[in-house]
Amino acid sequence: MVQTITVEGMSCEHCEQTVADALEDVDGVTAVSVDREAASATVEGDADEAALVEAVEDAGYDADG
Repeated sequence: MVQTITVEGMSCEHCEQTVADALEDVDGVTAVSVDREAASATVEGDADEAALVEAVEDAGYDADG
């Protein structure tokens, strides 16, 4: 399953990596692609959307499923 979430507040490559690392730590995630210009993250796997949003918010960014 592929899910895309909106991620606000990323301003650089380091931000993208921080978000990607946070999402990769969520159970069920198999692949992550983060695009700061599109303000989004695409996640493959069977992770719960609420867990993805929580991971991004815990990393310091605003997220919406």
